[in-house]
Amino acid sequence: MVSATAMTDGGTTKGAIGAGALAGESLKAYFERDAITVACDLLGCHLTVDGAGGRITETEAYFPDDEASHSFRGPTKRNGAMFGRPGNVYIYRIYGMYWCLNFVCHPGSAVLIRALEPEMGIPAMMERRGTEMLTALCSGPGKLCQALGIDIAINDRLLDRPPYALTPSAPVPVVSGKRIGITKNAEAPWRFGIQGSRYLSKPFR
Repeated sequence: MVSATAMTDGGTTKGAIGAGALAGESLKAYFERDAITVACDLLGCHLTVDGAGGRITETEAYFPDDEASHSFRGPTKRNGAMFGRPGNVYIYRIYGMYWCLNFVCHPGSAVLIRALEPEMGIPAMMERRGTEMLTALCSGPGKLCQALGIDIAINDRLLDRPPYALTPSAPVPVVSGKRIGITKNAEAPWRFGIQGSRYLSKPFR
């Protein structure tokens, strides 16, 4: 089990319950860290997109020197947002049909948001996904983006700007494992989830 620790800055615990949404310097400080640390600390945080969202339950970390990362070959038109400021949003499409949501840490490093426990705007999420099963609404990066109405139109903007809001969480128990759906650097154990959560894309083995 990995221990996720709350970040501190100027005596304020960013992971404290009730700390409010990250914005400005607190957003920058939160994401201007190693992607693995951020991927763990994001678990339990509350993400909303235009008022719909919930608790982040699963993440994956990616780095510039990681062959599985979009940033491995340097900046391109497609991955430009991944080289943005800490706390920037990077959205891309897979299989020609599903969007994926990522948060930038150090430029070229990012965390993929893989799953979420729905808490707000659930009727809208159910309508977008065509299901009433809570555990299936956001149980994968493509499903999450569909449920939250995420597409390329809201790419390349900071998380403290509409329609996004991200509120930190106190530390949660974290499990880790191999990332999913990649062939390069596939052994790296950089997929993280809340231990015991029912709201995951796949169980941790």
